[in-house]
Amino acid sequence: MRSETQRKRKRGGSKNATPETTAHDGDDSISPSTTTAAEDDVNNVELVNPTANGRRRGRPPKAPKPESSAAANNGKTPAMSVSPIVNAAVSTALINAENAVARVLPAMDAVVKVFCVHTEPNFSLPWQRKRQYSSSSSGFVIKGRRVLTNAHSVEHYTQVKLKKRGSDTKYVATVLAIGTECDIALLTVDDDEFWEGVSPVEFGDLPALQDAVTVVGYPIGGDTISVTSGVVSRIEILSYVHGSTELLGLQIDAAINSGNSGGPAFNDKGNCVGIAFQSLKHEDAENIGYVIPTPVIMHFIQDYEKNGKYTGFPILGVEWQKMENPDLRLSMGMKPDQKGVRIRRIDPTAPEFAVLKPSDIILSFDRVDIANDGTVPFRHGERIGFSYLVSQKYSGDNAAIKVLRSSETLKFNIKLDTHKRLIPAHNRGKPPSYYIVAGFVFTTVSVPYLRSEYGKDYEYEAPVKLLDKLLHEMRQSVDEQIVVVSQVLVADINIGYEEIVNTQVLAFNGQPVKNLKSLASMVESCSDEYLKFDLEYQQIVVLQTKTAKAATLDILSTHCIPSAMSDDLKT
Repeated sequence: MRSETQRKRKRGGSKNATPETTAHDGDDSISPSTTTAAEDDVNNVELVNPTANGRRRGRPPKAPKPESSAAANNGKTPAMSVSPIVNAAVSTALINAENAVARVLPAMDAVVKVFCVHTEPNFSLPWQRKRQYSSSSSGFVIKGRRVLTNAHSVEHYTQVKLKKRGSDTKYVATVLAIGTECDIALLTVDDDEFWEGVSPVEFGDLPALQDAVTVVGYPIGGDTISVTSGVVSRIEILSYVHGSTELLGLQIDAAINSGNSGGPAFNDKGNCVGIAFQSLKHEDAENIGYVIPTPVIMHFIQDYEKNGKYTGFPILGVEWQKMENPDLRLSMGMKPDQKGVRIRRIDPTAPEFAVLKPSDIILSFDRVDIANDGTVPFRHGERIGFSYLVSQKYSGDNAAIKVLRSSETLKFNIKLDTHKRLIPAHNRGKPPSYYIVAGFVFTTVSVPYLRSEYGKDYEYEAPVKLLDKLLHEMRQSVDEQIVVVSQVLVADINIGYEEIVNTQVLAFNGQPVKNLKSLASMVESCSDEYLKFDLEYQQIVVLQTKTAKAATLDILSTHCIPSAMSDDLKT
């Protein structure tokens, strides 16, 4: 659970509500380019010191011209006298012109504005959806007639449109893939006119600290394209707010505001080194923005190209402990030259559960040694969490892992898979499941559900037992879910049960409840005299089977609910 002073990262989506105008002068009002491809190549290069060939401030005045009349000099052509100051100025200008560094301007015509209409599910009333709303964000064209943007920019989309820079036409886009963990989405446009005159963005390498970056997009404060610049100030494993995951990320000091989401970050060579996706809003912090780096972007693209869909980032299904204490290392039988981390728990549904054991010491991953603090060498003078090595793999890949068990070194070849939480962070675009009997609304717990019930501060407001399961509980089977009584739709049949809200269902008629589908199946097929639900906190609900099922139809009609269960439970 977070402390009250913990910093909060906010995503950069921009709703189409009219914002209060602030003093923000970041819009670029350059008219669209109509030059040819050859001219575009020339125009994309700008000299850092363009004044080398022009008159500079402080340059001495020109020397007066000598008289051209030979008669004034007794018929002899005079020797030209050039001031040494002028000589020095000319020499300096020539040297500056030769040594001027060419800086490639980013291909801003490849940056597009993304318009999306969202229709979110109503997790509190799962049989309906919320009122639709619109948002705008940024994106950019890449090879293969595709466009990249943020996943949260097109989350729960109904319609997505793209508009090129300087154009007055919006083109309907198709969403090819959405990567919730990495907050990246892949789009395309069927209309050939959209791709005319657009050159795709080229990707660059992972930048170094203090490298200059330029963020291009369509943030709030204006309608035209906006450019902000800064430097890379940090490279580390970051918490991705939208995906509730931890992946490699860049921290920059360029301004990233609402609407910048999905826009590219360019280096000095004009290559894209990342995607703007979130910023840090805190009273003690200023100009802290975050960028999805190219290794994460390329992983997403290659994953889609390899599998035809997004499969996700694999993780090592273990929880581990640092081994920095010398007594702890000694008690685990580690030699002075051995380093690693201790396994605390293993996810029972993960492939690692079959080969690893609690208290194993992970010494290396893919032949890269792990330090006692869980870091591995990254670049010269830098270290990074070893989860970075895992995230570079793909779902289904094998990895070599070396562990220390009872003072014996063992080597395993494990198969990596994506992580599935007991309480999922996302529903991946699917509508929520529900089941209704006698006015009792049963549903499954997810992070969107908790946010719908308790607001953005659900980590403080939600029931403690649900938060404990969210943070610490592991699934015991692949189909396990947390089923709760969301609410009770008041009727004569359920008198006395009206105050039951968000309470977990543990068993039905003595049978444990594994998931919502199993509960619905048991209730529908029940022929006992009573329906008995065992709830959390030793509560029970008992209803007569015949009267409960008969009352359900009237309750559905009263509340205009089309069905007693969601479509996924009917199959």
